[in-house]
Amino acid sequence: MTDAKRIASIDRALRKEFAAHSAPIIELIEAQTHDPFSVLVGTILSSRTKDACTAGAVRRLFAKKKGDVFAPSDLERLSADEIEKLIYPVGFFREKAKHLKELPRVLREKFSGVLPKSVEELCELPGVGRKTANLTVAVGFGLPAICVDVHVHRISNRLALVKTKTPFETEMALRKILPVKYWKTWNSHLVSFGQTRCGPVKRVCEGCPIAKLCPSAL
Repeated sequence: MTDAKRIASIDRALRKEFAAHSAPIIELIEAQTHDPFSVLVGTILSSRTKDACTAGAVRRLFAKKKGDVFAPSDLERLSADEIEKLIYPVGFFREKAKHLKELPRVLREKFSGVLPKSVEELCELPGVGRKTANLTVAVGFGLPAICVDVHVHRISNRLALVKTKTPFETEMALRKILPVKYWKTWNSHLVSFGQTRCGPVKRVCEGCPIAKLCPSAL
């Protein structure tokens, strides 16, 4: 089987698995708001935090919106202490509250208040790394981007699609081998798969839909 056919087979199987489980929190935010800024804020909150905890923090924070969707002006009206209380107990909530409080000012000063659509420009915003930027581009704007978190990094290596040591190396390697049509959904499919079947320590290879395509299958 060629690499292209193998990738296509993996994607088909993971797409079916994804449809059988609840979507990751960021996809739910996008579906509910269709707003890139909401996706950005939700992604910042979700870092190193379980979906259930992120969902509660997002719900409390977004309840402070004055318009149809949560906006930079809504963050400006809140103090850092208020943001902390709203997003607690997400991981690193104090640091995230500080970044969120700074976000409207930096967005205004660097980009005239308009959320940029490129990964590189998004990374200039406080609290935004490549993972957050890629996910905002892919999910928030619906543009091609490969978001690599621990699940994507781990599973892509287990599948021997890449041989990398860091998520950044994985992103760069996947950009070379993955057809663009898979970029926007690769993260969603692998995150869901990593949360439900292919965990960092515990993995359920028996009955796995891609076991025959995986050199690491037990």
